[in-house]
Amino acid sequence: MTFRTLDDADLQGRRALVRVDFNVPMADGQVSDDTRLRAALPTIEKLRKGGAKTILLAHFDRPKGKRVPEMSLKPVVGPLSKLVGATVTFADDCVGDDAAKAVAAMRDGDVLLLENVRYHAGEEKNEADFAQALAANGDLFVNDAFSAAHRAHASTEGLARLLPAYAGEQMRKELEALDAALGNPQRPVLGIVGGAKVSTKLDLLNNLVGKLDYLAIGGGMANTFCYAQGAEVGGSLCEKEMADTAREILKKAEASGCKVLLPVDVVVAKDLAPNAPNRTIDLAAGVPADEKIFDIGPKALAQVLAAMDAAKTLIWNGPFGVFEVEPFDKATVESAKHAAALAKAGKLVAVAGGGDTVAALNAAGVSSDFTFVSTAGGAFLEWMEGKELPGVAALAR
Repeated sequence: MTFRTLDDADLQGRRALVRVDFNVPMADGQVSDDTRLRAALPTIEKLRKGGAKTILLAHFDRPKGKRVPEMSLKPVVGPLSKLVGATVTFADDCVGDDAAKAVAAMRDGDVLLLENVRYHAGEEKNEADFAQALAANGDLFVNDAFSAAHRAHASTEGLARLLPAYAGEQMRKELEALDAALGNPQRPVLGIVGGAKVSTKLDLLNNLVGKLDYLAIGGGMANTFCYAQGAEVGGSLCEKEMADTAREILKKAEASGCKVLLPVDVVVAKDLAPNAPNRTIDLAAGVPADEKIFDIGPKALAQVLAAMDAAKTLIWNGPFGVFEVEPFDKATVESAKHAAALAKAGKLVAVAGGGDTVAALNAAGVSSDFTFVSTAGGAFLEWMEGKELPGVAALAR
């Protein structure tokens, strides 16, 4: 899919309504992590340099159409002003007189943040009247919030139908990275999918086996696949009722030429605790009833690293083990470091996303060496599932 970018837009003197993701972590009324604010800076800078009036639209938390004071975006203004290097003004509403007056007072190059769009029920309902009220303050629309692109809301999809619509710089970066990972990848392509349950990632697995050359399955869902092939998994997390579904996915993978990598050995322990007594066993020997699988073993890890070496593209969603608890983080950390080294050397396009995955890469200290790490969560997962994202589709040329 091709989409319009700010390179295509005449910006001078124009009012640019920019959908950003400022749903940032807060502690004691203060922004505790400004990652999402920083992500918006390239778009804000491009608009300012182009002479536009930059009007930021965002949501915070879930006020469900009501004005909830503790869900105001006002605490974002100070940190954002420092990052932008200029005063960011604030309006107490995103539509109506407050918004109109604040926009009218802007000069070219100014930046204005409007109050939480979710204070209005029309936002999540994508009501035409609310979208029109938002559009009244803009000449063009810029969507820079891929993380909200899987929602057909007024500020993500409705506005794109009313104003000339463009992808912001962060959105462009995300879409280009995702296209390189699954849309038009360099082959062979390796996918890593972890997570607790097969049932929560059925759409993902069914989509990926038709597109990948290798698929490494980890986490609790690997136990289900191994059980489906006759392995004894002891007291491990396992959806035994999903065994038939797992076998169907394996058949689909074989038919499409996707090689599935499942653990041949595992790290087991009786209890999940830091540095708990543990041992590595071949899965063929079976896991005793009083032990549980908490990570893949060295043989399984070696298979994954070899697949990385053979691949040209990697897309990763989910850890191999319980990475939050040592020593069950080993396979995830070693895999992350190996992929990062290959990406840094220009041998692998490595794209990762999802909350647990991002946390694991951060814990391994390698996020900056990956080609791209998406923080989009639900939107990233839906894209991997092959679903159309309304906020992205609305930007198509």
